[in-house]
Amino acid sequence: MEFMHKPVLLKECIEHLEVKPDAIYVDGTVGGAGHSVEILKRLGKNGILIGIDQDPFAIKTSQERLSRMGGEARFILERGNFKKIKSLCLKNGISAVNGILLDLGVSSHQLDEADRGFSYQKDAPLDMRMDTSLRFTAETIVNEYPENQIKEIIQNYGEEKWAGRIAAFIVKARKENRIKTTMQLVDIIKAAIPSAARREGPHPAKRTFQALRIAVNDELGILKQAIDDSVSLLKSGGKLCIITFHSLEDRIVKNEFARKTHPCTCPKNFPICVCGKKPEAENVTKKPIIPSAKEVEENPRSRSAKLRVLKKI
Repeated sequence: MEFMHKPVLLKECIEHLEVKPDAIYVDGTVGGAGHSVEILKRLGKNGILIGIDQDPFAIKTSQERLSRMGGEARFILERGNFKKIKSLCLKNGISAVNGILLDLGVSSHQLDEADRGFSYQKDAPLDMRMDTSLRFTAETIVNEYPENQIKEIIQNYGEEKWAGRIAAFIVKARKENRIKTTMQLVDIIKAAIPSAARREGPHPAKRTFQALRIAVNDELGILKQAIDDSVSLLKSGGKLCIITFHSLEDRIVKNEFARKTHPCTCPKNFPICVCGKKPEAENVTKKPIIPSAKEVEENPRSRSAKLRVLKKI
């Protein structure tokens, strides 16, 4: 299946990265190479693009697409999680870069490829792994975790108000038969949520599927460290661009950016700073950039995207 990938906020990302011909850039979530193609186009013979992705199919597809472009710039593809961004750069002899992009969304390919189990609209094994070499899947959580832990995952990562009922229905259902497919889980979720609550808002399974995906891939746990390592990799004046797709991610990015720009821990009533912590960066985007109405119309999956940009001092 072709890895279709319509890059979100492409124009805005490229503008903020300010790609220079002889500089070094990292696409920490290369996906279908949608953003990387545009970065590579702007690089000259001494420019380098490093693309990272934990999905082997994304790496294969990106290799093919970037290779077809020709040009003199060098590109390096590494299979791995962006939490390893620093070590993967150092592995290639690169200790400082001019710009980094992290697109935290699930790729269109992962949603559309049924057997990956990300979609609540297609019947598939209950998988949800971005890195298919891992053994831990969503099936493990719904069949082996205790009810209170399932409730916490759905509540904390999905912000689902019916988390308690959904967890209880899951535990009851798995006593009869192991829950192995996405449609089995969707039916359980629909049964758990009262019909009146299902008539409005998003698909009833959306929040639970989001929560399970986040838990399986430890998406929030790795984000703080990835931001720390990314900022440390940037050269002075370098930019870190991060695209988020839900409030949990955006809150972490917003708070971590604030920590980089205003690290002082002194009480507010202190006349001068005594903690000695100095800003590492400045916030380029005071408010997140969101897609235009035209982009949302052309690519509905961009609807919830937010872009925040940080500049290394």
